[in-house]
Amino acid sequence: MRHTLPLAPQFYVTAPQPCPYLPGRMERKLFTALQGDQAEKLNDALSRQGFRRSQNVLYRPSCADCQACYSARIRVADFEPSRSQSRVLRRNAPLRRRASSPWATEEQFALFRRYLDGRHAEGGMADMDIFEFAAMVEETPVRSRLIEYHAPDGDLRAVSLTDLLDDGLSMVYSFFDPDRPKDSLGTYLILDHVQIARELGLPYVYLGYWVPGSEKMGYKARFGAIEVYKRGQWTPIGDPAGYSVDTHPLSVDPIAEQVARIHLPDARPTRG
Repeated sequence: MRHTLPLAPQFYVTAPQPCPYLPGRMERKLFTALQGDQAEKLNDALSRQGFRRSQNVLYRPSCADCQACYSARIRVADFEPSRSQSRVLRRNAPLRRRASSPWATEEQFALFRRYLDGRHAEGGMADMDIFEFAAMVEETPVRSRLIEYHAPDGDLRAVSLTDLLDDGLSMVYSFFDPDRPKDSLGTYLILDHVQIARELGLPYVYLGYWVPGSEKMGYKARFGAIEVYKRGQWTPIGDPAGYSVDTHPLSVDPIAEQVARIHLPDARPTRG
């Protein structure tokens, strides 16, 4: 006899901690474990609802009085690079892309350390060692790829840990040579992922969170055909200057209501 059981992951909330994007604020996250034979379906479904993956956890900001974080994605079919982005593509045309299974190397870690020291020396990942780096890259229960970008001389310039979703590519974490600012490698990684998505026939590239008012996250709004997840649906970003980062004690729904509105994957068949 066959029965169906709903896929019902347990959701939790982290304790408040200092916000990495907006000074003077506290953040908390709604999260669930990503494991088992339904991990890919759960990753696909929750990514469409503003969640992000970190190793075997899916999370979404759920701060007590702030809604400044918006999950962002590019509509691949509608995207056209700006003039400056076209120059970035031409400047980095010599780079060679190589995709592989997520397996950490010492070369990658050396570039990762240089990137953190040059760009995020005060960030929460600043003290990561090679074992933690390997866990970040390799501990994935879903379809992931490590995409490396090498110069003609073989020098490793940039890396992106990328998930393959059923409707797009999710750029989980990227890092690049911080000593080549004129190359705009962070922008190039996104532009090349749009090209990869086109090659694969996928409609979206998920960029993580856009935070108006945050200098280090504001660059995402400079990409065309971008949309953000707000009030339970994806919508074109519009004018970035029109977004408020003000706090309000009633700006966020109670956790129970948030969880009740999450759409889970289809029920799975089991034998009994």
